[in-house]
Amino acid sequence: MGQSIEFGSFLSAMRARLQPDPAAALTTRRVPGLRREEVARLAGVSTDYYTRLEQGRNIAPSRQVLSSVARALELNDSESAHMFALLENCGGKVNNPPSVQRVRASMRQLLEAVGEVPAVVLGRRTDVLACNRMASLLFADFPAMAREQRNYTRWIMLDPAARVLFRDWHSAASDAVATLRADIGRHPGDPAATALVGELAVNSEDFRQWWARHTVARKASGTLALRHSVVGDLALDFEHLLLPDDPDQHLRIYTAKNGSPSQDALKLLSAWAGSPENSPVSNPSKGITSP
Repeated sequence: MGQSIEFGSFLSAMRARLQPDPAAALTTRRVPGLRREEVARLAGVSTDYYTRLEQGRNIAPSRQVLSSVARALELNDSESAHMFALLENCGGKVNNPPSVQRVRASMRQLLEAVGEVPAVVLGRRTDVLACNRMASLLFADFPAMAREQRNYTRWIMLDPAARVLFRDWHSAASDAVATLRADIGRHPGDPAATALVGELAVNSEDFRQWWARHTVARKASGTLALRHSVVGDLALDFEHLLLPDDPDQHLRIYTAKNGSPSQDALKLLSAWAGSPENSPVSNPSKGITSP
């Protein structure tokens, strides 16, 4: 039932963001966005049926109906996938994989092989499962953290240093929250995820606002603008790669354009950390693996 309510809440949030046509906007509207009957009409279903969907009732709409609802709500591909995942996990069904995620030895070797650029393996709940030396130098010393703190969303939301590092912190942080939201849809009832969301909701007003919007996204690529305390400004491109053998693990690699000041800054950061007194990483080749 809890996940059914989550499904209904998602539909309601998506409906609230839609703008009515100008003529309808002139009428008195008590709530933002479209009314339920307006979405139902666009989706080709009855108002009563759509209302039951938003109320989280235990019904089983066909994929054809849900596709019509997705079009009516103007969902993008990530949002549509999230909607279907939520429905699949309605009715008390809990689809939790094993609690411990492990990183293959060959993946740790790959992290070391690309040691001149930052690389991170993210797991469920945006947990940081492994990272190379450059990622620890650029972002945070994840290997030194307690296991329950090795989480990308937790770090970017709660660590003051993250707010300084990201020149557009709001964009980077809201993207992390949207990625976490997508994971929750795939794995409902995960106690660790529930604890993480609760901790962030208690400690971050930004998180509470973003979480309430039900925004879902997982960027496959993009650019980060950073301001590092040692090497200054960097512009890094990232690729977010799904590991085919484990859909709950993702490899994220950050690179700089050849010959750019950002590439020079990465080299400078590596050289600066070469001396033991400067490096925050006690073992340069150390990754993180779940015990």
